[in-house]
Amino acid sequence: MDRLAALIFDVDGTLADTERDGHRVAFNRAFAEAGLDWHWDVARYGALLSVTGGKERIRKFLSEDWPALLQEPDIDARIRALHAAKTRHYVALLETGAIPLRPGVRRLLQEARAAGLRLAIATTTTPENVTTLLRATLGEEGIGWFEVIAAGDIVPAKKPAPDIFHRALAELALPARACLALEDSDNGVRAAKGAGLAVVVTTNDYTEGQDFSGAVAVLDGFGEPGVPVTVQAGEPPVAGHVDLDSLERWHRLAWEAGL
Repeated sequence: MDRLAALIFDVDGTLADTERDGHRVAFNRAFAEAGLDWHWDVARYGALLSVTGGKERIRKFLSEDWPALLQEPDIDARIRALHAAKTRHYVALLETGAIPLRPGVRRLLQEARAAGLRLAIATTTTPENVTTLLRATLGEEGIGWFEVIAAGDIVPAKKPAPDIFHRALAELALPARACLALEDSDNGVRAAKGAGLAVVVTTNDYTEGQDFSGAVAVLDGFGEPGVPVTVQAGEPPVAGHVDLDSLERWHRLAWEAGL
């Protein structure tokens, strides 16, 4: 078994709780700006999260509420324009510092860097969303903490397809057995597993209760010293919070169990 050499992070819901008060708000602002009376409340947006990708989420909404619009010849361009506006509003929200990293994320990233572990990102959100979040929460240098940022439409299919993880592994030039994925959703677990990766899940309000079959551990967050996590599946972290020792142990257990 290869030693753990790299951590591959999802972004939305994993590094930060961006969905409810970030992406959802930005979508609604884009709709209002376009003169549309669409509004995604917290529950409706949660249901739409079954689909990964912003443009794909708009298309799912239209298929359920406005199916006739999908037949219009310019609908693809309209969806792209709405998504571009949404990204602009989302970036503006990030730049205000309104969306922090989840507790324990900064500490874990610093521990990983100090230990020489390589860091990567594999996400369906746009590269601009990723870099703006990192800049707003970690400073300009935070972008450089991640050797690989695999994001957006650079692969043919989005999660739960494994394409984005295959892309990250190729750019890292590492085998899946030398890496550990950190995710928050069932689609993310399926994508990581499809790429041959061991995966640890940290849930959030939108994803708790999903089917995380195949994850080596499922927890309600990363935690901090003195602020332990709740373990929903798998072995608990010895320190009570997620640290490098825990990640290395889960990685080893996954491969000993045949992944």
